Amino acid sequence: MTSKKKIAVICGGESPEHEISCLSGLGIFAAIDRNKYEAILLGIASDGRRFIELNDRTDFDSDENGLPLIPQMGDFKDIPSDVDLLFPILHGTNGEDGVFQRFAQEQGFNYVGSGVSASAIAMDKSIAKEAFTKSGLTTAHGVTVEISERAREKWSNLKYPLFVKPARGGSSRGTIKVKREAEMERALDSAFQFDEKVLVEEAVIGREIECGILVENGKVTSSVVGEIRVLGGREFYDYEAKYLDNLTQYLVPAPIDEKASETIREQAIRAFKGVGCEGFARVDFFLKESGQVVINEINTLPGFTPKSVFPMLWKATGKDYKEVVSVLIEEALTDPK
Repeated sequence: MTSKKKIAVICGGESPEHEISCLSGLGIFAAIDRNKYEAILLGIASDGRRFIELNDRTDFDSDENGLPLIPQMGDFKDIPSDVDLLFPILHGTNGEDGVFQRFAQEQGFNYVGSGVSASAIAMDKSIAKEAFTKSGLTTAHGVTVEISERAREKWSNLKYPLFVKPARGGSSRGTIKVKREAEMERALDSAFQFDEKVLVEEAVIGREIECGILVENGKVTSSVVGEIRVLGGREFYDYEAKYLDNLTQYLVPAPIDEKASETIREQAIRAFKGVGCEGFARVDFFLKESGQVVINEINTLPGFTPKSVFPMLWKATGKDYKEVVSVLIEEALTDPK
């Protein structure tokens, strides 16, 4: 009898998205087919200590919103040497930006998802924009501002309202919509808490459309597209709208015409390939009233929580949560790094 491959789901980490990573990790761990694979769940504490083994939600601590946290105390250890594949779902800093991917490769572990270079490019919105442009995609007008150069001249030619966001952040943490110059300093202060490099972009007036990418049998495929509508008076799809309240509406498939949908799906694949991604991603767009498609960003480790858009998109395309997890594992085992 052939022994089962051992899969280690990795969650938590030092990122501001620690709690969301824990939710994603719990979901993936529960979805792994135990008839085909052996699975373990490993958490990285918010102070970066590696690794503690967890069994279920009761092994986690909780934050003030009831979201899971990796315990600060426990039996921290290395990844077991008999693990065949890592499934990192470390959203944000040190997990989605190529740092963990480099660590995994140095330790000799194969893993699910994009490699070091693509992860780093996708995580840095300012660099990703360059890759999108080279791929023939339209991006929002904007500039990059370093913490050492907060001069108004950098963004003086941009038209308000503007979005100020950490260049290498996720889950919209530190992102603020600015309607007038007097609000810029506060917005920059907020964004610089998350990164030393900030993107200042003109707001794109359009519908928020997202598309999932999944590599199966070596082929890059796109999901149906979905639309996000933020209700309850929120200005945009921020962290609270994503994870803490129930005032966001997800329309999957998006109620847009077939031509626009096909254009977005094609552009999502082009963005994925242009950055050099592997495994899976979620690509976010704006669809303007004129019909123009503007790419916002690509997420190489998209949220995998019960409320996350990525699994929702694939369910509407014909693959449920467990099937998507199985495809990702099988693809990584078939085409190791």
